[in-house]
Amino acid sequence: MSILVVDDQPAICDMFVALLGDEGYTVACAANGKDALDYLRQAKELPGLILLDIAMPVMTGWEFLLEQRQDATLASIPVILMTALGHFEQEGVDVHAAHYIHKPTDLDTLLGAIRYHYAEQCQDSLQPKYPPARLLD
Repeated sequence: MSILVVDDQPAICDMFVALLGDEGYTVACAANGKDALDYLRQAKELPGLILLDIAMPVMTGWEFLLEQRQDATLASIPVILMTALGHFEQEGVDVHAAHYIHKPTDLDTLLGAIRYHYAEQCQDSLQPKYPPARLLD
């Protein structure tokens, strides 16, 4: 499975490439929402999941989600929002992200969310190892 990581910090992208690569995932990175949309619209094969930072220059994660949801080809790709902010605003709920994770997070939480949403995306009959955890803020 391939994953698109959208984060404006190169060190974060490098970390995800290494960690997720070790888990068998193919990882592509984009520096902001606009770069991510450009990548997705030119990709020969769409990723099965997007890890999306919220606070980025050029196009924020919120703006990306709104654009993604309006594109029929891209709308079905599950998105896991990530933020170092203290809480997610109602706006995140309104744009229907698949999952929300606070940064930094432990690897088990991240991998559990990825496995769950990838299995859901593929309509896999296997039970997820880690059920999703929703924030209660």
